[in-house]
Amino acid sequence: MITVAEALAQCLALTRVLEVEDVPLAEAAGRVLARSVLAERDQPPFAASAMDGYAVRSDDATSGAQFRVIGEAAAGHVWHGQIGGGEALRIFTGAPVPEGADRIIIQEDVTRDGERITLGDKLDQKTHIRPSGGDFRKGHRIEAPRRLSPADIALAASMNHATLPVTRRPEVALIATGDELVQPGETPRPDQIIASNTYGLKALIEAEGGHARMLPIARDTRESLEHVLGLAAGADLIVTIGGASVGDHDLVGEVAAAMGLERSFYKIAMRPGKPLMAGRLATSALVGLPGNPVSSMVCGHLFIVPMLHAFLGLPTGERRLTHARLAVDLSANGPREHYMRARLIPGNGLPEITPFDAQDSSLLTRLADADALLVRPPHQEPQTAGAIVEALLI
Repeated sequence: MITVAEALAQCLALTRVLEVEDVPLAEAAGRVLARSVLAERDQPPFAASAMDGYAVRSDDATSGAQFRVIGEAAAGHVWHGQIGGGEALRIFTGAPVPEGADRIIIQEDVTRDGERITLGDKLDQKTHIRPSGGDFRKGHRIEAPRRLSPADIALAASMNHATLPVTRRPEVALIATGDELVQPGETPRPDQIIASNTYGLKALIEAEGGHARMLPIARDTRESLEHVLGLAAGADLIVTIGGASVGDHDLVGEVAAAMGLERSFYKIAMRPGKPLMAGRLATSALVGLPGNPVSSMVCGHLFIVPMLHAFLGLPTGERRLTHARLAVDLSANGPREHYMRARLIPGNGLPEITPFDAQDSSLLTRLADADALLVRPPHQEPQTAGAIVEALLI
């Protein structure tokens, strides 16, 4: 058995950064920007009024001063002219500031009588002008790679980009295996269960930027497994679920090897998730996950998510660990790295973490209730409440 870190490194070695495609800006949210993009103009492209009011020369703006109103400017409607001494331009938020003016007197500080205005006794001292380029200048960069947030999309739009270069979504083929499985909504026999892993993994994959293709359940025959693996041809990543152990009906490794699998490893010193396999099948990376629901989902967080990030060109880096304060005593850990479903609550400085008593790898309810996995190194000594531990947020 190899360590989790060694397994992750070998999984990442099976990936490559995928091709770049241009997508409309309206469809780019959540995608990964593949190349940095540059602003094509200053923002704002002109000095603009930040308030409704009157544009004047600041030297004339004293309490009680009077001005003659000589025009009006609204957003999208420039006023062509120049402000002289004793003159004011009625102006609205977003309108270009006219030549000669360097201050906006907000309308609340003005009394108007026909075409004349009088400034009040207590003037707001701000200029209320947004300078040209005050947000960004032409050439400002949105750096890649990055997952595009709603704010990034708004910024790209103001930089005048109608499309953005993004990394193609990784295509992931999901294959559940086993005679005991039926799809949700079907009527199982008394000796069958509902296939849940593919649905949880599909949700995880697509939340991280991949596209998951759910293939038919592969039954416990070589012919069925060969057929379904054939349907996965061309996927960037093939994920099989179940059938990767050493039982008489666990055929994934054997059938995949006969189809040309170049296996990287088999079995990891971790729990849950020991019977995990990875390798390359033709042009696809292949990961064989355990069939137990929790094992499958935990391995999805630990291995599939970093692989997706690598396909997308995002930094894989260290696993997304945080520190927490243990709320209960724990006995010594065994020889495998243990990922315990746990709950975090706010604490004094660090959050407090409490692992669930029941950690059987078939208990999806515990996973649904968890917001973190408490990470216990191999052979860790007993831990007392208050100890600082590591946790993986899920």
